[in-house]
Amino acid sequence: MPDETDGRDAAPMPSTADGTGGTGGTGGTGGTGGNSGIGDTGDGPGSVLRRLVAAAVGVDAGDLGDALDGRLRVVERGDRPAPSARALELLAGENESIVGVVPRIDPALVRGLSRGLSGSIGGDVRLVLTGTASERLTGAVGPAVRSALADRGVDAFVHDGHSTVAVLLVAERAVVGLFDGDGLAAVAWSDDPAVREWAAATCRRYLAAADPI
Repeated sequence: MPDETDGRDAAPMPSTADGTGGTGGTGGTGGTGGNSGIGDTGDGPGSVLRRLVAAAVGVDAGDLGDALDGRLRVVERGDRPAPSARALELLAGENESIVGVVPRIDPALVRGLSRGLSGSIGGDVRLVLTGTASERLTGAVGPAVRSALADRGVDAFVHDGHSTVAVLLVAERAVVGLFDGDGLAAVAWSDDPAVREWAAATCRRYLAAADPI
């Protein structure tokens, strides 16, 4: 696994076409905030997410299918099920442990998790909230959000920085989410070892640089 000793200088994702990617590491220029991570190339969010994952594991986007032997799947807004619904299916498996980095709070995903997390996940759940998700924990609604997470057995951490995407490791599967101004725009998942290794290393870096709430 890559070294995780300096979480604040470790870039989780390369730059995207419009310069909103994570080129500055976890505390640098790759803010989430109002940025979508989707450039002006005319590509849909699914294509953008594929390119980001390809760059993260060090392969050309055009070779991604061969490199991962078809083990990366992507859904984007407009697909059925929608990205938030697919993410819920991936997160709510029996006895799954989850560790992840979350830069944005998607309302549909939160509503589903509120219904589905209780009693559906037997393993540990550790989430690092960064970017605007972190601001939600420290703002006016912070106490209510923290209480809801604690009630569902979620160990939450606050990170003073950014991430272009959500990155989670769900048991032996990596899950990556891309956001835009309307919420969760695309979700990718894979059990490929290279993608899992990158996701695990990213989560460790953010955990090392985060504070428990």
